[in-house]
Amino acid sequence: MKRLNTLPEGEFLKLFFLFFSGSFLAAAFCMPDRGQMLPGLWAILSNPTKASTSFFSIGGYAATFLNMGLVGLICTALYWLPGEKSNSAATLVTILTTGFGSWGIHILNMWPTVFGVMLHCFVKGEKLGKYSNAMLFSTGLAPFISELMVRYPHREVVGFTPGGMVLALAVGMAVGFFLPAGLDNSPKVHKGFDLYSAALPVGMTAFLMQGVLYKAMGVEIPAAVSDLSVADPQITNTFCILLFCSCIVLALLMGCRPKDYWDMMYAAKPATNFSAVYGNAVFLMNVGLYGLFILGYYNWIGATFNGVTFGVMFCMLSTCNSGSHPGNIWLITLGYGLASKLFQLLSPFTGGNFSQYLDSQSIVVGLCYANGLSPIADEYGWMYGVVAAMFHFCMVTTVPELHGGMCLYNGGFTAALVCLLMLPGLERHFKTKWQRRELRQR
Repeated sequence: MKRLNTLPEGEFLKLFFLFFSGSFLAAAFCMPDRGQMLPGLWAILSNPTKASTSFFSIGGYAATFLNMGLVGLICTALYWLPGEKSNSAATLVTILTTGFGSWGIHILNMWPTVFGVMLHCFVKGEKLGKYSNAMLFSTGLAPFISELMVRYPHREVVGFTPGGMVLALAVGMAVGFFLPAGLDNSPKVHKGFDLYSAALPVGMTAFLMQGVLYKAMGVEIPAAVSDLSVADPQITNTFCILLFCSCIVLALLMGCRPKDYWDMMYAAKPATNFSAVYGNAVFLMNVGLYGLFILGYYNWIGATFNGVTFGVMFCMLSTCNSGSHPGNIWLITLGYGLASKLFQLLSPFTGGNFSQYLDSQSIVVGLCYANGLSPIADEYGWMYGVVAAMFHFCMVTTVPELHGGMCLYNGGFTAALVCLLMLPGLERHFKTKWQRRELRQR
């Protein structure tokens, strides 16, 4: 097993992606409704996926796990294309996209934008593998594609039509063709302080598409089609515990020591590529421990488990190789908790009807992307991370109005907006932790 720790980063990550995807596929055949797996998958494919749409409600457990596993395998396959580079960004987008496999992305609606990125490669004469990340990030607009396929411009689902399929393919390819340029420029806007960097161009594209296809056309934005019924917590908890504990055991067998993991969490200068800097075993240990931290938090606050909250745990886990770990994410959860309590106390003085409790659906989902702001805590200190999380709490439930619920990266988009608000003031009026340390040493 220790040989795995010496594998080149790219080779090990591909193996991890296969293991991760295979876990969902194996779980699909263990679900109590496995006999309805294929009819359930068809129900998922033929319905809109506007956020928040629980695939557990539409297709059942087995179909949802099957879809997540197949989406994960598609992601993995794209990292075998010529010119690819499997790294921390690949880890983020693979886990993120697979997580959305339970509430927004399926094996049909992910392709039109992917084809658009491929067209970009052909036009520019570049290798497909160079844009594997861009292909998967483009699937953040999958709800738009589903709407065009089975419902647009109607309020009710009309099913697949030739016109709808052509429109979805044309719009998806147009979006995918131009998106790589936005992805390349996004870090210049938030300066690396939003780990969900792709959310900014994807969110802005969704904002534009909502304006063009709905507002400008006078078409009413329809609601999500599924309910958010409670899932069996035994199923969701058992799967997550088995998956995350397996990662911990494998990491130990590969040679990860507690000291190695501690050094990663409390390094003098935080890294944004754990597998490259600290090795494969430490990265895998973070997958397990960070995953258990997320699962424990969601159970502690009493979050309702459904297809959305189940998938969103993996969306939060996606930054496990690019900056997030239990040592810095607790500051974000603290900020959310303080914001919830603060506005609960203030709401009666305004005559408001407070509803944003920590266990409410919108706040549970919002928190998973607030962890994208953890670089602020790493760079400026814990207090600033808490403040950033409180800003995110205030904004995350209002941002969906910009894109009509058609962008799966809503929380990451919100994190980028928080960066736009906070960074100018931080850079002008406050010093980083390293600058303060240097001043003390003089």
